[in-house]
Amino acid sequence: MVISQSGETADTLAAQREAKQKGSRTLAICNVVGSMITREAAGTIYTHAGPEIGVASTKAFTGQLTALFMLAMYLGQSNGNLDDGTSRCLVQELLRLPGKLESVLSHDAVYEALARSLHHAKDALFLGRGIHFPIALEGALKLKEISYIHAEGYPAGEMKHGPNALIDENLPAVVIATRDPSSPESRVLYEKTLSNIQEVKAREGIVVALVTEGDDEARKTADHVIEIPAASELLLPILEIVPLQLLAYHIAVRRGCDVDQPRNLAKSVTVE
Repeated sequence: MVISQSGETADTLAAQREAKQKGSRTLAICNVVGSMITREAAGTIYTHAGPEIGVASTKAFTGQLTALFMLAMYLGQSNGNLDDGTSRCLVQELLRLPGKLESVLSHDAVYEALARSLHHAKDALFLGRGIHFPIALEGALKLKEISYIHAEGYPAGEMKHGPNALIDENLPAVVIATRDPSSPESRVLYEKTLSNIQEVKAREGIVVALVTEGDDEARKTADHVIEIPAASELLLPILEIVPLQLLAYHIAVRRGCDVDQPRNLAKSVTVE
C-alpha cells in the first residue's frame, strides 16, 4: 500500500516499483487523479481532498486517515472480524465527523491565545499513546515545518527514556489525552497519560492537553486545554490532528512565517 498526496513522491514511487518487480500488487491512497503512483497501482482509493496549495499538507492527511479507516472496515467485514452491528455503529460515527470537525474549526480564539503564549518557544514535545502516537508525530511535524520551532513527537509510554531530561519551564509539552467514554481500554490509557502530564508539571514544564469535551481531570493539572468532541477511539485521531495543525498555523503566523511556502521545502518531492 502506497500513500502519497501528490502521487509523484519519488521514494514512494521507487518502493512501489520494487514491490511490483517482486510480484506484489500495490494499492494507492492518493489525492491526484492520474498521477504516476495511481497509474502504476493495481487499484487506487482517491481521497478527493481538493487541490493542495500549501506545502505543509493538512486536509490531505485527514483524508488519508479517513480512507485508511474505511479500508480497514472493508477488510474487517471481508474476513469476518467486523460484524454488521459494529460496522453500522462505526459508519454512523464516521458520518458525524464533519459536524464535529466544524466545531473544532470554530474555536480559533483558543488557538490564537495559545499562540501568543507559545510562539517564543525554541523546542516543543508532543506525546501520544497507541494510535494517538502517530498524531503526536504529525503535530510535531507541522509545527517544525511551518513555524521553524524544533519539535519532537514521542510515545508517551517511553517518556522516561530521554524526553524527561529536556523538560524545564521553557518547554511546551502537547499531550494527547483524549478518551472514548465507552471503551475501558481507552480509560486505562487515559489514566497513564494523566501520569505523563503530572510528570511534566513536576518538572515545571508547560502542558497543553488535548482532551475530550467535559474532561475535568486533565484540566486540574494542565496549563492549557484544547477540547474536541467525544468520538470512538478509532476515529479520535481524525479529530485530534485538526487542533494540532491549527496550533502550528497560528504560532507560525505569530512568528511571521510564510505558512504556505515554508523555507527549504517543496510541494512535491520528486527526487530521492
